[in-house]
Parts: sequence; structure tokens; C-alpha cells
Amino acid sequence: MKRRNAVGRPYVPLAGAILALCVSGCSTSGGGPAHPAATPSASASGGGESGNATHVTADGAAWRKWGLTPLPAAPEPPADKPVKLSKTGPVPVFTHVPTSQKVVFITVDDGLEKDPKFVEMLRDLKVPITMFLMNDAIKSDYGYFKPLQAMGNHIQNHTLHHPAMNTVPLARQKEEVCGDQKILTRQYGTAPFLFRPPYGAYNNNTKIAVGECGPRAIVWWRESMQIRNMQYQESGKKLRPGDIILAHFRGPAELKGATMTEMFGNMLKRIREQGFAVARLEDYIKPPA
Repeated sequence: MKRRNAVGRPYVPLAGAILALCVSGCSTSGGGPAHPAATPSASASGGGESGNATHVTADGAAWRKWGLTPLPAAPEPPADKPVKLSKTGPVPVFTHVPTSQKVVFITVDDGLEKDPKFVEMLRDLKVPITMFLMNDAIKSDYGYFKPLQAMGNHIQNHTLHHPAMNTVPLARQKEEVCGDQKILTRQYGTAPFLFRPPYGAYNNNTKIAVGECGPRAIVWWRESMQIRNMQYQESGKKLRPGDIILAHFRGPAELKGATMTEMFGNMLKRIREQGFAVARLEDYIKPPA
């Protein structure tokens, strides 16, 4: 029987969490997220960089180059951001963005696979992503992610060493979050304001550590991309407006011979089949001042 952490998420022991990483990305093996979308905060203020506009689209030739059909064009992001983060107070957790626009958000974790073809693919297709990078995975080549960042894609915090956060004490959690925050800020010139816990595992101490280290929200997900199909966290087994999708920087060794670009292309096919556009997550969030 699964135990639950302090916020009600099914708890998976570290060995089980590592297995979950192989099967379902960074999710735990339990049921779907129990957290609602982030709600607007009256105390939030200020703007912050939002990257390139999500409505920029590639032409048909670029999509055909990768054997794909174009996605619907993303609408202009709302001027009144549906997620407003506060500089102080409790750190919220959200799994999706409250919006009626038929958009989803792609997040890509870790950073182990560094396929030059993936950079080429994103440059061609102009599909926005958010990168949650973990230092152990990226330290062999920090430079790989800079062209992706230059396209307007944001880099966010995913710890130094990828522990299951709800299995380690507060002091270790702060080392993980603050350490990654410091390195990512130094390497990429912008301090992350979002955090994703490895395996999706966190507790109240994680919220404390995140709040003290700089990020102002914890981001979960509703779908995780496997090799050809998505795994859904909720019973409807379909995308909904504002959903956050989890993927990983993975290559043939982790994808049973498939490449990073093949996995990403399959994800875009699944998104298009349901009639969704891809928008940039940070364009729907108002960071703290």
C-alpha cells in the first residue's frame, strides 16, 4: 500500500521512484495529481521576460521536412496572465493553467540527451518548450541548451542531483534547489522562477526550500510523453485546455532505439490529433516583481 506525503501525493520509495522514471518520466507511480491549477494572486505584481510570442509559426515546408503536419497556430497569450506569482508567501503547486484557449504546454526535463538534431527541429518548427534542467545531466555541456534558450525557451530549476525530494531532509532539499538555482542563473543569465521536483515527489519541506531558494511555484503535469504515446494522469485520457505535458531529453538508449526528434515528433502528432496548439508556459504566468 502506498503511503502519502504531507500534501496527499502518493509516496513512492526511492527505488520505486527510479523505476517510475523509466516508465512514466519524472512522475510517481501513483494516481493523478491532486492539485488544481494555480489561481490568480492579488499580491503578485511585475512582469518579467516571457520569451518569444507563442503565435509565431513555421511554414508548411519546415513541418514536411520532419514528416509532420503543422499544428494549429497558437493564439496570442492573454494580457491578463491567468497565473500570478507572489514574491512572498506559500509556494503554490499547479498541474495546468486555467485558460479557455485550446492550448497545451510542453515541458522537457533533466537534460541528459543533447541531440543537435533536436535544436535543429525546434529552430525549424518554432514550437515553444520550457526546460527544467538538472545539473548532473547538463554539466557535461552547458552550451547545448543556449541555442534553445535563444529561441525564447525558458530554463527552470530541477535540482542538482535528482533525488526524490520527499525522502531527504530540509537541509538537503535546500542544497538541491539553491545549488541548481545558482548554477542555472550563472550559466544562462536568468534566475529560474519555476521548480519541478524529480519524480513529482515533494512535501512541505520542498515548498519551504523552493521558497527560500528563489523559484516561486512548483510545476507538476497532467500528461507524460513516452515514446509514441502520452500517458494521462486523469481518467478522461485526453488533453484539456491549459494542460502541462512532461517530456524528457532522452535518446535511443532510453527510448528503445528511437531518437529525441522521433519522440518529440510523435508528441506533436498526438497534440495535433486532438486539435490543440502549443503555447509557451511562461507567457501565461506573471512572475513576481
